[in-house]
Amino acid sequence: MPAQPSRKRPAPAAGSMPPASSAGLRADARHNRDRILEAAREAYAAHGIDVPVTTIARRAGVGVATLYRRFPTRDALVTEAFSEQLALCVAVLDEALRDPDPWRGFCSLIEKVCAMQATDRGFTAAFLSRFPDAVDFGGQRACAEEGIAQLIRRAQDSGQLRADFDPSDVTLLLLANSGVAGEAPEVSAVASRRLTGYLLQSFRADRAAPLPPPAPLELRRVHQLPQGP
Repeated sequence: MPAQPSRKRPAPAAGSMPPASSAGLRADARHNRDRILEAAREAYAAHGIDVPVTTIARRAGVGVATLYRRFPTRDALVTEAFSEQLALCVAVLDEALRDPDPWRGFCSLIEKVCAMQATDRGFTAAFLSRFPDAVDFGGQRACAEEGIAQLIRRAQDSGQLRADFDPSDVTLLLLANSGVAGEAPEVSAVASRRLTGYLLQSFRADRAAPLPPPAPLELRRVHQLPQGP
């Protein structure tokens, strides 16, 4: 969830092919492109980004040649498959950082991130996965971690977030929330909201009680979880 204040899709790296666009495509070509992207997101979320393009083409019900016409390189396919999720992550964190109420901004981030994780199978991969070296998603993730840390500091300084809340607790929350992400979308969304509500109540400073020390968890830990069938 990168922290750059922009709603634009990530720009392709120098020397790489630009993301495929649906502008100007015939209806059948747009349909094929959408099917390829959907299949790619599902495959990447379930198995990581090293899934062969032949597997993605088969899942999309198209030939490999059709896939390569739409996405000439693997990096172009990966970038385009996650560009929508990444743009949404940018907007969510940017909005939380702009909120003048630190606690409301913190809660908004947690609620929206958990909702996306529970209902979008590609979200965790977009947020946390290892991407091709040609695409600087690792750098964007580092910005996300700093943005989250900033939100935590602001909420703690305001006296609303418990003082012992640690950035690793965000990972702990996402690990817990991932337990409902494999359910049917309508079930996982409701369960995630309930879980998030419980946890946010426990994060308030006025309800704090002594806790064991935080676990040494990093955000990259979450993408190692299975993302459902």
